[in-house]
Amino acid sequence: MSNLHIVTGGNDVPANPVIRKISLADVKDAVVRGVDDFTAAPTQLIFLTIIYPIVGLFLARLTFGYDVLPLLFPLVAGYALIGPFAAIGLYELSRRHEQGQEISWMDAFAVLKCPSLGAIGALGLVLMVVFVIWLGVALWLFNLVFGAGMPGTVGQFLAEIFTTAKGWTLIIVGHAIGFLFAVVAFSIGVVSFPLLLDRDVGAVVALQTSVRAVAANPLPMAAFGLFIGAALAIGSLPFFVGLAVVLPVIAHATWHIYRKVVEPVGTIRQAKAPAG
Repeated sequence: MSNLHIVTGGNDVPANPVIRKISLADVKDAVVRGVDDFTAAPTQLIFLTIIYPIVGLFLARLTFGYDVLPLLFPLVAGYALIGPFAAIGLYELSRRHEQGQEISWMDAFAVLKCPSLGAIGALGLVLMVVFVIWLGVALWLFNLVFGAGMPGTVGQFLAEIFTTAKGWTLIIVGHAIGFLFAVVAFSIGVVSFPLLLDRDVGAVVALQTSVRAVAANPLPMAAFGLFIGAALAIGSLPFFVGLAVVLPVIAHATWHIYRKVVEPVGTIRQAKAPAG
């Protein structure tokens, strides 16, 4: 696959997809459809979704084991930054369910035959860079607030965070910075990955379309982002086990958000009659 194809897709000058205006009712409907996709074949998703809580637990254990406790929350929070890329197989299941096909977990691997696989990988790399930068910024902020010394125990660490002025400064500033990273990752990925699975438009058009979709629908997209944040917070308790349900629902709902906000190819738009 050539680098030009990754950037521009199947055509040298791909058409920019048309963005629709959506409402909060559309967001609610996308979430309901996401739940429906998950319940339609829950046993077929176990193979995919069980890796997410395992990875979350691994990250937590790695953090405690190497005495880098300050990175525990950034690792878990930053986990959401790469979610749009990690969920690509679940988008494929939603696409097939939407077409009335019978699906199995093996169908998720059909993305490996996708013409846009190179572009998907390229945008996935972009999200990984955002994730790594976030971790660096989070560690820099912790060192700036607390200094280079690390807490000796988990109890001391939690006490420092939740019972001191420095700790609350870290929480407030960290969440503000994390919010900016989340907005960037959300804007890049919420539409681009489903679009690339659906059409071979290339990485540049997919990224631009995703950003345009968010800009054209600030309130509904903000509501969807809030739903994602709240669902991830709930799913992380206890011990990330809830993510086995939350993550696929979010992924399926994201596919339906894409369907609502990007006009299908070949849609005939009614022309406005000239005035007078």
